[in-house]
Amino acid sequence: MSISGFEPNVLWKQFEKILSIPHCSGNEKQLGEYLLSYAKSRNLEAERDDTGNVVIRVPATPGHEGAPVVVLQGHQDMVGEKNSDVNFDFNKDPIQVEVDGDWLTAKGTTLGADNGIGLAAALGLVEAEGVVHGPLEILATVDEEVGLTGAGKLLPGFVKGQTLLNLDSEELGAVYIGCAGGGDTTITLPVSRTDAPAGTKSLIVKVSGLRGGHSGIDIIEQRGNAIKVLTRVLSQVVKSQPCHIAEINGGNKRNAIPREAWGGVMALDTAVDEISGVAANEMEKIKVELGGRESDLSVVLEPADQAYAKVLDEKSQGTLLDLLLGLPHGVEAMSYDIPGLVETSNNLATISTSGKGMVIGTSTRSSIVSALQALRDRISGIARLAGAEVKENEPYPGWKPDLDSNILQVVKKVHADVFGKEPEMKAIHAGLECGIIGEKFPGMDMVSFGPWIEHPHSPEERVNIPSVNSFWQLLVAVLQEMAG
Repeated sequence: MSISGFEPNVLWKQFEKILSIPHCSGNEKQLGEYLLSYAKSRNLEAERDDTGNVVIRVPATPGHEGAPVVVLQGHQDMVGEKNSDVNFDFNKDPIQVEVDGDWLTAKGTTLGADNGIGLAAALGLVEAEGVVHGPLEILATVDEEVGLTGAGKLLPGFVKGQTLLNLDSEELGAVYIGCAGGGDTTITLPVSRTDAPAGTKSLIVKVSGLRGGHSGIDIIEQRGNAIKVLTRVLSQVVKSQPCHIAEINGGNKRNAIPREAWGGVMALDTAVDEISGVAANEMEKIKVELGGRESDLSVVLEPADQAYAKVLDEKSQGTLLDLLLGLPHGVEAMSYDIPGLVETSNNLATISTSGKGMVIGTSTRSSIVSALQALRDRISGIARLAGAEVKENEPYPGWKPDLDSNILQVVKKVHADVFGKEPEMKAIHAGLECGIIGEKFPGMDMVSFGPWIEHPHSPEERVNIPSVNSFWQLLVAVLQEMAG
C-alpha cells in the first residue's frame, strides 16, 4: 500500500522511499547513496565521511540567511527483527506496511519508524512549501542501533551549527533533555564435549511468543526474556531426567530484549513425556510471575532435524546453566531524581553456540557513569567465576540535562503556542546520539523530540499516524521561531 498520501505529504513520501531501501545497521550504504543523490537532485551541498555519516546543507529561506544554523539529526539505520514464521530478507526486501486504525505497522517485521520518521521529516523540509527556516544541516549518522558508532566517529567541522534538534524520540508531547550511557559485554565460555549417550534422541526445546522490545525503553515493563525462560526450563528439565545439552541459541540484537530462544538436547525416548511436562509446568509458573504481560509465551518440544553426535559434558553443562541463571537481566536501579526513570539496567541479549564455546552478549545502560561501570564489573566478575573470557567495548557517554538550554526554552514556548501547553521534560533510558555529539562538538545546544512510536526494535513496532503530523507542526514552528 502507498502511504505518500498521508499528511504531511512531503514527510510520508520520504518515509515511503526509506521503507523501500534496505538499511539495517551495517547495511546503510544504499540509503546513504539515496541521501546524496537526493541532495544532488535539489542542488544542495552534501558529503559523506569515511564512516558513512551524511550531511546535507540546506540554504535558509530567503531573508533569513543570518539566522543560526540548526542541525537536524537522525540516524540512517534500523533494527531488523522479524517473527520466525515470516519469510523476509532485511538485506533486500522492502518493508511491507499496513494500517490499523490510527497506527502504521509492518507485516511481521520491525517498521523502522525508529528513526525513519525523523529522517523523513528532515528531508521533507527540503521540499515543503511555506516553511520558514534559517540555514539547516541534515546530519544522518550510521550504526546508531549497534552502539552509536557513527556518531562516535564524527570529525570536527563535519557540521557547523551549534544548535541541534535530535529527531529520534518516541513520545509526542515530551521533550527529551538527557539520556543514559551504555556499553556491551561479550562473554565466551569454553566448554568440553563428550559423545552423546547411546539410546538418546535429539530434541529442540523452543521458547517463542514473547513480546521482546527495546532493551532500554521497554525494560521497565519487565517483559519476558527468552534466554532466561529457556535457562529456567532446561535447569528444571536436567533435574528431573537425564538430558544432555548440545547447543543453546537465542536473541540476535544487543539492543532488543530476546523474544525467542532454543536449545538442542539429547534425551532418552522414555523421558520425552516427563521433559515435556516439566517444561510446560515451568512455563506456567513463569507466566504467572510475568503477570499477564506475556500471555503468548510458548515452550514446546520438537524433534530435531538430526541427532547430535556430541553434547556438553556434565561440568560444562552445569557451569553454563549456572552462568545464565546468575547473569542479571532487567532493571537494576530507578532514578532518585526523576520519578519513573530507570537509572541502571542490563539486557541479557544474545547467546550462540560456536566452535570456541558459548558466546553470550549483554547490553548495560545507566545515566550514572559509576553505576554503569559497577554493573559491568559485576557481569564480568560472574563470568570470570565461571571460567569465561570477557571483552568489554568502550562505553558511550550519557547526556546530562541542561535546564538553562536556549533551544529548550524555544521549544517550550513554541509547544505552548502550538498545542496550548508546555511539553513534559524527560530523560530517556536509552542511548541518544546527543551524548556523543555533545562530547564531539563542545557547546552544542540540544533537545530531542519526535512522534508517538511504540515497541521499537520488535515486530510490534508501530507509529501513530496523526502524531506524525503534530510532530511536523512542532518542528516547523520551532524552525520558524529560530529563523526569526
